[in-house]
Amino acid sequence: MSENPGEAGIKTLKGQGIYLFCFARPRLLPDLSVCGPDDRYAVSQWTFMGITAVFSKVSLEEYCGPAAEFKMKDLSWIGPRAFRHEEVVQQVMRCSPVLPARFGTIFLSMHSLENLLKMHASTISQFLDHVAEKEEWSVKGLLDRAKATEKLYSEITALEAERLASFSPGARYFQEKRIHKHASSELNRRLKEIYKKITDDLSALASDVYPGRLLSKDASGTDMDMFMNTAYMVPLNCAKAFHARVDRANAVHAQNGLVFKLSGPWPPYSFCPSLETEDGN
Repeated sequence: MSENPGEAGIKTLKGQGIYLFCFARPRLLPDLSVCGPDDRYAVSQWTFMGITAVFSKVSLEEYCGPAAEFKMKDLSWIGPRAFRHEEVVQQVMRCSPVLPARFGTIFLSMHSLENLLKMHASTISQFLDHVAEKEEWSVKGLLDRAKATEKLYSEITALEAERLASFSPGARYFQEKRIHKHASSELNRRLKEIYKKITDDLSALASDVYPGRLLSKDASGTDMDMFMNTAYMVPLNCAKAFHARVDRANAVHAQNGLVFKLSGPWPPYSFCPSLETEDGN
């Protein structure tokens, strides 16, 4: 269903806001039989200047003000709504190129949303054209630092076994400490080389690359160190080869304590242009 509420519709939205899921191409979208983030209002489509906004109404009181700030810290409240947001965007993505909005993007009225489209229609259209027939894939590089350091330490001591045997026990102890320190520094150097080789290899199959923020162990949910967190915009006809290169990287480096985790396809959040209206919505 395509609709344009117009000014008459806008006046009926007292106490309600417009929750934006994404922008897409109108000719490619089916009806979306799903509710918005709070299950109270259906997801709708509105087409303007050749771009379809996928949205639902929401209660402004739910998302704005002191009470909303408290709710935004409650995972039991955020979780289902964030999941619904992602569900709607994924459903649209299966049919059309998409410019996803961030969770919690709310406009005070359809008029505000219309203003954004008037200001940024060209940027949105160019982005939708650019991401057509492409998917965002994420590759995280994780390191078991203890395992990798010990393996490198063993390799170095094996090469220097004859020399180490000539030292007294006390002197040998200090030499081994030196080697262990050197192994840690050498690991960092090799890690930079591996990172460059892998990213160059994967980037050759992508139209766009976005190096993301490295997460701490607690935030990443693993005991391993994250040394790579990169998003790639991959053409559909390159996806199989892209996956194969990640598999090859794992096969080559697993014994060295390195793991490359591939996830996706995701909506192209990492590559979205910044869109703002004059009133900040």
